[in-house]
Amino acid sequence: MSEITPVYDVGAPEPKPIDEELSVKLGHLAEDAILRGKPNGDERCDNCLYYLDTDRDITYCWHPKLRILVGGDWWCQWWEEIEE
Repeated sequence: MSEITPVYDVGAPEPKPIDEELSVKLGHLAEDAILRGKPNGDERCDNCLYYLDTDRDITYCWHPKLRILVGGDWWCQWWEEIEE
């Protein structure tokens, strides 16, 4: 099998300053929300009032203090039961 020689070398991918800024900003947001990547007992994002689309594994959380994409199995301190 022959190797394909690239026309030009773009180098290894590197994070840009905006990526580092967002990482810090979102890290603080996760700490403030006590946002976790796993459920808290039966409480998890996909059964929370603020989880926008319960048919998706990842969707928008519309809680006024978060407003970010979250995973269905995640949890935060602002979890709220969906009223039937």
